Amino acid sequence: MTTVNFDTLSFTRKLRDAGFDERQSETVVRVLAEAQDALVSREYFDAKLTNLETRLDAKMDKLSWMMGLLIALAVANFAKQYF
Repeated sequence: MTTVNFDTLSFTRKLRDAGFDERQSETVVRVLAEAQDALVSREYFDAKLTNLETRLDAKMDKLSWMMGLLIALAVANFAKQYF
């Protein structure tokens, strides 16, 4: 995962210039800095999505084979009873 870096001092000054007091501006900057921990990069997200797609494809292949087998058994049972 990656972190987005920003100039906290400059951001704090801009907030103070916009009317925030020092405590408010520092709190906003701290919250934004902590929120960055939850961010993921595009590459990380794409890799996880590809992994999920691969697993889903494998399960769908297995399900297709099982459904084919069940249909074949049903057809065989029907043919046995009426022919």
